[in-house]
Amino acid sequence: EAVAAEWMLEFACSCLCRHFAEQSGAEFWRWRDVAQALINGLSQIPPHQKKTVYLCQLLIRIAQGKSLGLHFENDQRISPLESALSFWTLLEREENKLEKLHEDIRRLIQIQIVAVHMESRYFKEAAEVLERLFTDSESDKPLRVKLATVIKTKDPYVPLLQSFSYSLLISKIKSYIQLFVKENETNFLMQEAMKHVASKGLGATALQNRPMEVNENDKSDLETKQRFVLSIMLLSDVLGKKLATSTFPIKKKLFCNSPPGLKNMQAVGKNGVSLECTRRRQRWTHTEDLELKLGVKEFGVGNWAKILVHGNFNNRTSVMLKDRWRTLTKIK
Repeated sequence: EAVAAEWMLEFACSCLCRHFAEQSGAEFWRWRDVAQALINGLSQIPPHQKKTVYLCQLLIRIAQGKSLGLHFENDQRISPLESALSFWTLLEREENKLEKLHEDIRRLIQIQIVAVHMESRYFKEAAEVLERLFTDSESDKPLRVKLATVIKTKDPYVPLLQSFSYSLLISKIKSYIQLFVKENETNFLMQEAMKHVASKGLGATALQNRPMEVNENDKSDLETKQRFVLSIMLLSDVLGKKLATSTFPIKKKLFCNSPPGLKNMQAVGKNGVSLECTRRRQRWTHTEDLELKLGVKEFGVGNWAKILVHGNFNNRTSVMLKDRWRTLTKIK
């Protein structure tokens, strides 16, 4: 189980990296929930997976770096980007190379922590965060002085902040992701997925680049992908790393058309199209209701993945089982 959990975490991190780089908002949030659930299920982080965990946490925070009302730490003063900086520090400690890239990303995060506060007109908080960010070391002094001067102007559009923009930070993070993925391309689940693709006579690149249009020729491929993702989710449940333990609420809606960029990730859940856009709603039969009741009786409420695996259901998911049980309970 421990080995399988490690495969799952590596695979989830790989998907998270890919969707961050591709700016696929809905998919990024979906894999964020999976990765966070797996991380929450770890009693301790295996030494060889520290970088994987740190990178997942970094990407989650960078993606929501402009949401000052969101808090990842107990200290409510700590913004998402400040929290991201702490994980970037941990990542730096795990590596002895890429000094230039590390330095660039660190400087960009520091500048954007101040810039995001200023964009929201939180000038007092920007001055306070500056005190927390920098030590008294001589190497930090020039940037600290420049940022202090910028804060006094109360102008979020000064050249310094424009030159070290959020989009540049995202670009640098993408560069780091490319190097990370290249070093970790031996992921077991990814290898198995590639074998599956090859066995269907499709090139991996062609599959990744194929537009997600649900026409007659693509339906079977889309269903294969959905089944593969579902199997990942089920494995997560079976291992005891239930998605319900995630500190982030799992979205009940998935999107057929992803938002165009990371900036729009923060609007996820407002204008989404349900997964039902790729699948017709089907009525629950009396037989399926009986299967669900028997499953709950045998495995208990909440063990939807086990009930799904052992029951005889027609194209259902564990989420569907949970929703149907809620409906049956209300009817009763």
